[in-house]
Amino acid sequence: MSVQMSVQKPTAEKSFLNRFFKLSENGTDVRTEILAGLTTFMTMAYIIFVNPSILSVTGMDFGAVLVATCLAAALGTLIMGLYANYPFALAPGMGLNAFFAYTVVKGMGYPWEVALAAVFADGLIFIILTATKVRQMIVDAIPLSLKMAVSAGIGLFIALIGFHNAGIIVSNENTLVALGDFGKPEVLLATIGLIITAVLVVRRVRGALLIGIILTTIIGIPMGVTDVSNFGIVSAPPSLAPTFGAFARGLKGLLSVGLIPVIFSFTFVDMFDTIGTLIGVSSKAGMLDEKGRLPGASKALTADAVATLAGAVMGTSTVTTYVESASGVAEGGRTGLTAVTAAILFLVAIFFSPLIGIVPGVATAPALIIVGIFMMEPVMKIDFTNYLEAIPAFFAIVMMPFAFSIADGIIFGILAYSLLHLLTGRAREISGTMWVLTILFIMWFFV
Repeated sequence: MSVQMSVQKPTAEKSFLNRFFKLSENGTDVRTEILAGLTTFMTMAYIIFVNPSILSVTGMDFGAVLVATCLAAALGTLIMGLYANYPFALAPGMGLNAFFAYTVVKGMGYPWEVALAAVFADGLIFIILTATKVRQMIVDAIPLSLKMAVSAGIGLFIALIGFHNAGIIVSNENTLVALGDFGKPEVLLATIGLIITAVLVVRRVRGALLIGIILTTIIGIPMGVTDVSNFGIVSAPPSLAPTFGAFARGLKGLLSVGLIPVIFSFTFVDMFDTIGTLIGVSSKAGMLDEKGRLPGASKALTADAVATLAGAVMGTSTVTTYVESASGVAEGGRTGLTAVTAAILFLVAIFFSPLIGIVPGVATAPALIIVGIFMMEPVMKIDFTNYLEAIPAFFAIVMMPFAFSIADGIIFGILAYSLLHLLTGRAREISGTMWVLTILFIMWFFV
């Protein structure tokens, strides 16, 4: 009797998870989803330390920003998983945090509290745009060929980040970029990790990306790359008090003339980074419907908006959907259980930050490179013999890594698509939403 009960209990648990996250309908299971969530977390865990290191140059408390980063990421990712049922993770966005610190605060001279107030305004605008279905309209208006191109462009973008983090590709004054020094232990370790991960992927080992990260981290110990000098497992979390609610002190300066373009910049870049990530990763995961639309996209966009608002209250820059979510999708993640797993790990990270901190950037770089390969698959659905479709798709693909911006890639793709249709007498095929976007993008660049 006791044996039967021990067998039936996990079955009931799986049944609940299946019903809530619709696992069977999405062709996945609990093990796959948890592994995918762990992989996503591992590939983006760097933000736990990178974000506070960037924002602390403004005078913000490092420890408080670290906690705010984890809490904002956990909240946004949890909403994404439980409300939208998508396997995407959120965290304070790279690029947006640098804009916050070096442009708004250090460059323009605004106090960091005022910059947080601008992020708070960004979150409010997002909620309004999401509630009025404006963001959903934009997602739906982008042509299917461009959506496929966005996936491939993000693949190249992720791969470039991976190669750069590995030191395999470096900047060069004469040739813009060049190969790194393979004699350096960091580059050598990343190369070893890339070979290990590639072999695991080819052999179709489940959890290949996560295993690759762990093995590369271990191999890096005798090579002197993985720093275990301050090795620890658990520590008490820092206080959130120095940044919590600090945005309220900056609200008085929010309507300054100089801050209006700052708020617009936060909103603009975050919107199209998020849309690009949702479209790109969703197309790779096969989540788009026959018309190229993402069902329930408004729920995913709501998670992003609420997380940005909450992040500003807690004390961090704009929260956005992370392109590294593609690593979890590559591991088979298809539902919100992947996101919930990643969210829980962000909460746990507040207490286990010393353990997570020993994973070097070069250990996660191979996973990003391999994910870049995975993201290229949708490019086969683009008809490159039809230049009306091929030219905009090409611009969208190449401008993401070349401009180092998902948003810029989308902008160039949409501009090329609309203008080519206009100049070839096929303007009627372009929707009103696409024309509005085209005019806004032209004003963004030239006015």
